[in-house]
Amino acid sequence: MGFSLPSPGYLWGAIVFGLLGFSAYRRGRKTEQMDLAIVGVVLMLYPYVIYKTWLVWTIGVALSAWPISKWSGR
Repeated sequence: MGFSLPSPGYLWGAIVFGLLGFSAYRRGRKTEQMDLAIVGVVLMLYPYVIYKTWLVWTIGVALSAWPISKWSGR
């Protein structure tokens, strides 16, 4: 069939960035910052379309930098 299980690194990346995305989405909705909520949704959903482990981590770190800097007040 051509299907294979993802690597543990991929799974950990999907979990970590999914949780960060969920918290960014909740905070964005609570504070009415739709840009933060949209980034949260993207963080939760992008691992479903990316299948390479290194891309999951690279894109996740790049997308996570914005909400983290927003939360730290910079």
